[in-house]
Amino acid sequence: MIEENAIVVDLENDMAMLEVIRRTPCGLCGQTRGCGISLWGRLFGHRNNVFKAINRVNARIGDNVIVGINEQALLMSALTLYGIPLLTTLAGALVGAAFPGENSLLADRHAAFGALAGLVAGLLWLKVHSSGLGLNSNYQPVILRVGASGSIKLNCTNSSK
Repeated sequence: MIEENAIVVDLENDMAMLEVIRRTPCGLCGQTRGCGISLWGRLFGHRNNVFKAINRVNARIGDNVIVGINEQALLMSALTLYGIPLLTTLAGALVGAAFPGENSLLADRHAAFGALAGLVAGLLWLKVHSSGLGLNSNYQPVILRVGASGSIKLNCTNSSK
């Protein structure tokens, strides 16, 4: 089980909305939660990364919790996410290169279009395949326990301008 610290920001039935706490503080403001004063935060509009997790320990809003996900599920997800598009891209390029061309430029063009078609096919397959994995509890994060530090303050404000 891979574990990480998070804060409960909202509750929905047996699910909790969590925000991960960074282990190392921000180099600009020293916060472990986003403050949005960095260049990227100003350009793209800062938003906190919030995700759902199964709440089996009855955590409350503001609780510091330990959330975990199955290591094998994470590994298989990563292999699928990167491996399938790579394999379908290579397969598409091989199929495209098999078409005869009058010159090498035309053969390369066939291979490039085949690779693009393979990539699109792999991404579409991933979209369909991943929609079913959301129902599998092995692929969902779970709140393992409430952290030792208890509840912490939810609001992150920056007084420097």
